[in-house]
Amino acid sequence: MEHLTVKMRIKGAYRDMNPKEKQIADYILENTKLISRSTISDIAQNLGIADSTVYQFTKRLGYDGFKDFKVSLLTEEFDSEISIHEKISVNDDPDVMITKLFSSSMKALEDTRRISSGKTFREAASIMINAEKVWFFGVGGSNAVAMDSFHKFLRSPIHCAYTSDYHMQLMNAGLLTENDCAFIISHTGLNKNTLEIAKIAKETGAKLIVLTSYPLSPLAKLADIILISTAEEIVWRSESLSSRLSQLCIIDALFIIIMFYDESKSRESLTKIRHAISHTRE
Repeated sequence: MEHLTVKMRIKGAYRDMNPKEKQIADYILENTKLISRSTISDIAQNLGIADSTVYQFTKRLGYDGFKDFKVSLLTEEFDSEISIHEKISVNDDPDVMITKLFSSSMKALEDTRRISSGKTFREAASIMINAEKVWFFGVGGSNAVAMDSFHKFLRSPIHCAYTSDYHMQLMNAGLLTENDCAFIISHTGLNKNTLEIAKIAKETGAKLIVLTSYPLSPLAKLADIILISTAEEIVWRSESLSSRLSQLCIIDALFIIIMFYDESKSRESLTKIRHAISHTRE
């Protein structure tokens, strides 16, 4: 938790918050600079709640208390690495739009890197390496990430599989065994179809690796390993679309870790793939 910014902590816990906690969270996100210079009583009075409620909220976010929470806010405000990029507006010319878009994408990658744990990646890689088969699952926009993941890991020594059809995903989830791994991708972790796939896979005893932006989501709670992506929403590009870049980068990182695990097998697998597709090029 120590690498998570205040905003990222709130975002990760928001869906599981009660109405009073969401009221505090919304107020903080809308008045960040004001909050960093306010007392706990100022905030409580403005929201019409008890000081203890604000204190417990900061504890829920993983801070030692309100003082620790404020120090984090002030640190982030003056940390050049945690910049808040301006939103794209109708008055921006194309050059400005491009700059802001790339800045937003770079921030998404930096935020994801900041919260990524090498230990978690190693554990996920170990599960995939030792599985008899790794199935990639995703619905809607996450289906595209699942397909890209499958396309990438075909080059690895791992025996992997994927299908785009939801009903076939359900059937394949039901055929998993305790020796297999289900790699499930969902930005929100709330999609009913994805949750159904995860529940079926869980019943088979297969290991579940979940890639999501919400570590407290219903899907994440079923996982053996959670990989977290994050991104800001900007005009004409939803949060889920923005997070896709982070998700693809997480997949790339896992791929590299696995390919270096046994370089001999990896080279052999790459050679076979390159030979198979060599006739498609002049």
